[in-house]
This record gives sequence, C-alpha cells and structure tokens, in this order.
Amino acid sequence: MLKKIGFIIITVFFSLTGFSQQDSSHVRISILTCGSGEDLYSTWGHSAIRVTDTTTHSDRVYNYGTFDFYDPDFYINFIKGKLLYYLGVESYMGFVDSYRLEQRRIIEQELNLTGEEKLRLLYALKENAKEENKFYRYDFLFDNCATRVRDIIRINTDSGLAVSNILPGKVTFRQMIYHDLNLNHSYWSKLGIDILLGSGLEKIVLNEQSMFLPEYLYKGFDSSLNGNKKLVGKKSVIYAGNETQPPASLFTPFVVFTFLLLVWILFSVSKSKALAVIVRVLDFLLFFVTGLLGILLIFMWTGTDHQLCRNNFNLMWAIPFHAIAAFSLISKKQWLKKYWLASAILYGILLLSWFFLPQHLNTGLLPMVILLGWRSWVFYRGKASKNS
Repeated sequence: MLKKIGFIIITVFFSLTGFSQQDSSHVRISILTCGSGEDLYSTWGHSAIRVTDTTTHSDRVYNYGTFDFYDPDFYINFIKGKLLYYLGVESYMGFVDSYRLEQRRIIEQELNLTGEEKLRLLYALKENAKEENKFYRYDFLFDNCATRVRDIIRINTDSGLAVSNILPGKVTFRQMIYHDLNLNHSYWSKLGIDILLGSGLEKIVLNEQSMFLPEYLYKGFDSSLNGNKKLVGKKSVIYAGNETQPPASLFTPFVVFTFLLLVWILFSVSKSKALAVIVRVLDFLLFFVTGLLGILLIFMWTGTDHQLCRNNFNLMWAIPFHAIAAFSLISKKQWLKKYWLASAILYGILLLSWFFLPQHLNTGLLPMVILLGWRSWVFYRGKASKNS
C-alpha cells in the first residue's frame, strides 16, 4: 500500500514538473535597456522587463519607472520626497514606439532561465502589477526602475545572481552620476545636483549597488551567472537610436561666476555713483538669494523625505541668515559687524578646506564663494558705502 502511495506521489510530481516546463517553453523574458534622453530624469537611461508568451500571443513590457505626472499633488509630493512610482504594464510596440520617437536606443538581453523560473518570475510581475501592490516610494540610489528589475529577477532565480565585478575601482555614487552628466555636457544640472544633494553621495558603491544605473544593470546581468550558466543568453539591438551629445558650451558655471566676480570688482573700484548704486543692489541680491538658498537646503534636509539632501556641506556658504542680514548691509551696529567678520572667516576656512571636505563641492562655485567672502569682509570694514 505504501509503495502504491509513493508511486502515485512521484508520478504526480513529475507530471506537474513536466507540465510546468511545457508551459514555460512558451514564455520568453528579457531585459530592455534604453539610452539617455534630453530631460534630466532620463539622463541615465531606463530599464524594463519584456515578457513574450506565444500561447496567448501577448508581448508586454513591465515598467517600474512609471509615475502620474497629472496627479494634482505631483509637485508637492515630488518636493517632499513622497512621490510614488509604480509598475506599469504596456504593449511592447507601444513602449518601443515611445523611445523611437525620442531616438533613444533599445538593447535587449534575453534571460537564460529555466521553465520554472520563468513562470515564477512572471507570477511575481503580475502580483506586483496589481493595484494594491504596484506603488512604491522611489529612491534614486536604492529603489528605482533598475534596482526593482535587479531584485525581482534575483529573488525568482533558483541560485540567485553571481555578479562579476563591474566597477572600474573604488567609485562613489556621485562619480557614477557624473559620468552621463559629463557626456551630455550638463554642467548646470550637475551644479544643481551638487548643491541639493549632500554627503550621502560620497559613499563608496558596492558591486551590486552600481546596478542602480541602467547601464550598470546591463553590465551586471551580462556578467552574471545563474547557477553554472550565464544569465543572459542572447543580446540584440532593437533600435540603434540616434543619441548625439550636445556641443560643449563655454558658459559653464565656473566661467559665468568668474565673469560675475570680475564685473563686481570693476564696478566696485569705479568712482561712478551710478555704479555704486548698482553694486549695492547686487550685494543685496547676492546675500538675499544665497540666504534663501540656504533656507531651501535646510528645508530639504529637515522637512522632506529626501535622504540624499541630508548632511549638506553647501550650508557652509549658503548661510540661511544672509536672507535677513541682506537688509542691513551697511549698518554700523556692532553685532552686524561681528556677523560679517564671522562670515568672512567662514568663507576663508571653506576655501582653504574646499578639496578636503567629506563632501565634494562643485568647483564652479569657487568664484561665488570668493565673492561672498570678499563682500562679507567689505561690510565688516564698513567700506561698502564708499565704493568698496
């Protein structure tokens, strides 16, 4: 009797396994890696999962990079760091057409998975796409369209992923982000990122962490093993694209701010009363705007969920109190003179320690910091009203 029961169990097991493998032979799963776009959010490309099922004649793309731009709370949630992304499902041809329209390349990597792994992965994708499961809190470094693809594939493979070293050496998150920004000559976007994002970007990137960028997700999968076989079976170019880097501009932040510094100096040494008035207005705007920027950095640090905006050393030059002090630039009150002296000393210390801080500060800001330090010293000495 026990032998008969055992035989039935074994027969059912192999029948189910065979059925599963037979079903899975009709499923093809691949990774789509897309090139960079013109908008800042698309600078680093995009990743998605393509699932083709010949039995149902379906060809769908599972896209973790979807968000609702028309949500009335979109901007508020974006600023607060509460913007929800979600797993969207669309037709393959619709996905490809949208990237062709932007002339962005699409490369496909077919995954070398067993039938059971394909079915398990497909089931996980369908579960993730359900209304109650599809939303997630986006994090640029640790939870985005690329990391979600990496994680769902790793979880649903029998042996996990063995990723070879894909990094050129010890690099920080900031250095990795810089690569595409430099290729596109996006110097002003780079400046904005360097001002808003704090010292968290200076962390050394671990091998699998580098796959937060679609390009490195592609490299990581291409070098990965699933058990004793390569994860990627076949690669093909779906659309070659026509991505051309914009020409380099002479108007980089360093050049523009250096020009402003020189203009300030020329206007300040002039004996023209009209230029003296202009300098006073410029001084007010310089410190008032700098103070407002400091207030913004404090808000992004303490009032939002943006983890990368914390511990921001840009507050050493974007001093929030400048927004108030700007209204009393030529005051002779002793406490204000001490304030400007402390400000000038702080800027001097910042310039001396610029390249030794725990956070990389954008070198394009150096002329502005020199300007802020110089004008602070002028107000301490009380010479601003005498054409400096």
